[in-house]
Amino acid sequence: MDQAHARTDAADFEASRRVLWGLAYRMLGSRADAEDAVQETWLRWQAADRSGIDNARAWLVTACTRLCIDQLRSARHRRETYVGPWLPEPLVTDTAPSAADELERAETLTTAFLLLLEKLTPVERAAYLLQHVFGLDHAAVATALDRTDVATRQLVSRARRKLEGSGLTAEPVPQPQHRAMVTAFRDALRSGDLAQLTALLARDARLYSDGGGKVRAAMNVIEGADKVARFFEGVWRKFAPDFIYLPRWINGQPGWLVMNGDDLIGTIDFAVGPDGITGVFWTRNPDKLGSVPLPERGSA
Repeated sequence: MDQAHARTDAADFEASRRVLWGLAYRMLGSRADAEDAVQETWLRWQAADRSGIDNARAWLVTACTRLCIDQLRSARHRRETYVGPWLPEPLVTDTAPSAADELERAETLTTAFLLLLEKLTPVERAAYLLQHVFGLDHAAVATALDRTDVATRQLVSRARRKLEGSGLTAEPVPQPQHRAMVTAFRDALRSGDLAQLTALLARDARLYSDGGGKVRAAMNVIEGADKVARFFEGVWRKFAPDFIYLPRWINGQPGWLVMNGDDLIGTIDFAVGPDGITGVFWTRNPDKLGSVPLPERGSA
């Protein structure tokens, strides 16, 4: 391959890198796994006979999708035997995502949305994401999944039905209201105000606490405003009077880093609907916190 072709091939890949990473992260829920999938897609792109490829992005999306489906299938057993509730690895930033920085639709990067995708099979997840997040038509999705158009429509329809009816699918509130609820929850937690904590939570609120069997966390999803509030009030009263809450954007939503001195204890983010906080996502598994950018030592 001459240098001119190599540069063109690299440029075609780089032009699609953000889309590929956004697809892989939504499919796999892990930064490292997403980066591995994108890197493997690049290796396959380099080895491919591109003389018959008319649309580089379509080829790359297809290759990345199939890699992610294979990886999800191999990860099924790990997910099924995971200790306690599973949450995706958090994406943490200091500032809100801008329109230029968003990977397609930011609302489909939220922890609540990624958790909902766990209801789907790998192929259903791919079909739903490719059509509803990345805007591919049925024909393009069918090509990516090596399915007929009719089969693809059935996959997307089945995925949509599985996602309906979850408490985490409530219509999101405006960002100022979301931030106000997050701040109020933190203040009630700090003060130990159980009544206020309960009032901020929707009646059917759920707490997902992911320790992965590595650190202390709730072993099951906790459901109901009273139970979620009592859990947090009890944990914070017993273990965390000196915790520091650093505001951050987690998967595009306001949340916190929870610090004990210079040590990161976990991240917390929320799903907020018209009736209050519907989901609290507390990621404590240290394996999922390694890529979280931390403040300089002593600055928290």
